[in-house]
Amino acid sequence: METISFGTDGWRAPLEEFTAPRVRMVGQAVATYLADEGLEGPVAVGYDARETSRGFAEELTRVLCANGFDVLLSDRDRPTPLFAYAIVERDLAGAMVVTASHNPPEYNGVKFIPEDGAPALPEVMDAVADRLAEPDPLPEDEHGSAEEIDFVTPHADAAFDLLEGTIGEIDLEGVSVAYDAMYGSGRGTTDAILERAGADVDRLRCEQDPEFGGGAPEPAPENLEALVERVTDGDADLGIANDGDADRIAIVTPERGYLDENLFFAALYDYLLERDSGAVVRTVSTTFLIDRVADAHDEAVHEVPVGFKWIAQGMADHDALVGGEESGGFTIRGHVREKDGVLMALLAAAMHDAEPIDDRVDRLLEDHGTVVQDKRSVACPDHEKARVIDDLEDEIPDDIAGTPVEDVNTADGFKLQLEDGSWLLVRPSGTEPKLRVYAEATGEDRVAELLEAGEALLEPLV
Repeated sequence: METISFGTDGWRAPLEEFTAPRVRMVGQAVATYLADEGLEGPVAVGYDARETSRGFAEELTRVLCANGFDVLLSDRDRPTPLFAYAIVERDLAGAMVVTASHNPPEYNGVKFIPEDGAPALPEVMDAVADRLAEPDPLPEDEHGSAEEIDFVTPHADAAFDLLEGTIGEIDLEGVSVAYDAMYGSGRGTTDAILERAGADVDRLRCEQDPEFGGGAPEPAPENLEALVERVTDGDADLGIANDGDADRIAIVTPERGYLDENLFFAALYDYLLERDSGAVVRTVSTTFLIDRVADAHDEAVHEVPVGFKWIAQGMADHDALVGGEESGGFTIRGHVREKDGVLMALLAAAMHDAEPIDDRVDRLLEDHGTVVQDKRSVACPDHEKARVIDDLEDEIPDDIAGTPVEDVNTADGFKLQLEDGSWLLVRPSGTEPKLRVYAEATGEDRVAELLEAGEALLEPLV
């Protein structure tokens, strides 16, 4: 029990720790939590493309059924956002998804999504953690039943209905999209929805490979070289990639290659504001370019800590038009409040069809000024993170890399806003034994200088 530690979305661990008995304990904890909350509806159980995921999903299914819950089990590995949508569409008690997201194949994990279809808030995950125990089955005549179903079609139908009500008819005929599933669960789902819209889809790494080609299904620039080459060579109009469980998205454009997620977010918000109005929710690690786009349209910006649960909460509180983060997670008003790389793939392709994304980004940077952002990681054991951040409070300097600190934001770690408009953020990772250092400025050299200053702050403390 001591080995099970809940992080941002649930429990994630190497396979030597992520064992069937512990998975069953997590299943029992969720079943007990749902029963204590008086939630009696069915529970969706999904899983990603890892070799062990189907087996672990079946373990969860047996525990939930033994606790009296009916289970809707996915017919194959599918994207996490499909199960979040199913909760709302089918009025389910919640969902459990076996996935380690972008982690390498030697990891696995369990995400719990509660009855509103949004990421679980800390108090919910704490309540689940408090209920960790060995399975405690009901008498056999009180067991629930399990049924395998298709989660893809209802989600795709909803995505088309939502977007066509927001941006108009979607017709991607004549648009060529290179799609890289990174061997993850987006294959057969994201590419299918793009094809349904009329796009000519060129598939990369859409075969089943539970080892992810020997790497991690993380859509970072260094992992998408083939996709970038396909688009920049002119073989496709747009490139799209998903992470392992397809809740995040990466975009590749003809002029820029890998498109910084901050720039995509700004372009997305600008595009949606041409057709609708509304505030935006962004994390503390996301670019101030979002604020400049909002100011130009007289809209509000709501800054929240890193973690999509806080974006989801902000969207509910402010009826925001869009919410997102610099790591590639986004959703829009009218959809479930969970990041959705499948919905965003369809929206990004439609947006690019209306006007090349490069052209829109060029215009935004011309109107609002150039921004450059980057981040680095500093190794730090999970049990040391809180201590390092606490110690950092006494080490905040009056200036960073020669520029005075104008304000200190403590919503998530320490965000130092400097007099020249640049900023430096230091915060603990919610998914890995690392501290994150982010910086934003008007040029790459300045960003590198700020990141080095951030690392120097942490070095004596870690």
